[in-house]
Amino acid sequence: MESDDKSPEEAAEGVPVSSRFLLLLFFGFALVIVGIIVVIASVLLSGGSASFGGVIFIGPFPIVFGAGPDVAWLITIAIVIAVISVVLLLIMRRRI
Repeated sequence: MESDDKSPEEAAEGVPVSSRFLLLLFFGFALVIVGIIVVIASVLLSGGSASFGGVIFIGPFPIVFGAGPDVAWLITIAIVIAVISVVLLLIMRRRI
């Protein structure tokens, strides 16, 4: 008789949970890298005029950076997402 030392998640699918997590993590990084390559290629093919920017969320607070003519949209979207995240945080906290 063999002892079955597998967790319920591992026994159900035959793959350890940590392996699935690492696979998703690497897949996410690969998608980000492919996205960066696509954006760079589209900028180079469109004539070189582009805007860039980014948003880093620390909790519900956004840190927005960028340059170009379309950065106003980035700031607006970051503010909307920040407000939505604060509202969802308050709703979820109230339910608990």
